[in-house]
Amino acid sequence: MSGGRFFSIPAVQAALVQLVALPTSYFLLSALEMVRVPVTFAVFALVQAAVALVFTWKLGLAPWWRVIQFVFPLAVLLALALALPPLFYLLVFLLLLGVYWSTYRTQVPLYNSGVAVWRAVERELPSRPGLNLIDIGSGLGGMALHLARARADALVTGIELAPLPWLLSRLRARLTGSTARFVRGDYETLDFSAYDLVFAYLSPAAMPGLWAKARREMRPGSLLISYEFEIANCPPDKTIVTTEHGPALHVWRF
Repeated sequence: MSGGRFFSIPAVQAALVQLVALPTSYFLLSALEMVRVPVTFAVFALVQAAVALVFTWKLGLAPWWRVIQFVFPLAVLLALALALPPLFYLLVFLLLLGVYWSTYRTQVPLYNSGVAVWRAVERELPSRPGLNLIDIGSGLGGMALHLARARADALVTGIELAPLPWLLSRLRARLTGSTARFVRGDYETLDFSAYDLVFAYLSPAAMPGLWAKARREMRPGSLLISYEFEIANCPPDKTIVTTEHGPALHVWRF
C-alpha cells in the first residue's frame, strides 16, 4: 500500500488526529493554568475529547468518527480508573475485531435493517421463478433469511467480510433450515451480472464504488436496491418509505 493510500484510511487519520490533539490540549491547558484554573486528569481528557472532535469535523471524516474521537480519551481515563485486568481489553478487542473487521478500510460499519425493509424488498422482486439474489454486507443475515423464506424458488446469498456476523448468519441458517447461503468475502470480488437483485446497506463512503461496479456489471432487467444511502447525481428510479420517519429504500432498474 502506498503512503498516500495508507494516510487516506479513516482509521489512520483518526489516530493521527488524537496524536495532534494531545499537544494542542496540553498548550490549551497550560494557558488555563496561567490564569489559575485547576487542571485535573478529567479536565485534560475532556479538553482532548473536544479538540479531537473539532479536528475530526474539520477533516471531514464520517459523523460516527466524531463520536468515537470524543469518547476515546474519556474511555481511556475511565479504563485507567477501573484498573481492569489486561485480559479484559484483549477480549473486548477480539470481539470488536470479529464484528467490525475491516471497517477501518471499507468505512462500512455493521448496520441492521428490519422486517419492514425486508418485506418492501420482497415486493420489488420479479415474479418469475429461479431468481438469483444477493445481500452484500449481509451482517447478521436477516434480509437473506427472509427472502429465502418468502421465495423458496430463488437462490439467496449473503456475503459478509466480518467473521463474527458471518458465523452467526450461517448458524441461524442451519438452525432454521434455511436455504439461504452465506459466504465470507468482499463483494467487490463478485460479478454482479450473475444476480437479478443486489441489495446493499453500506455507507455513504461506499456508494460511488458500488454504483461504478453496478453500471459495469449488472445486466438489463436487474435491480440494485440500497437502504438509506443514495448515489450522488444519480436519482433512483423508485424511492420507498418503509417506516414512518425512517430511512427510505432506493431502487435502480437496469
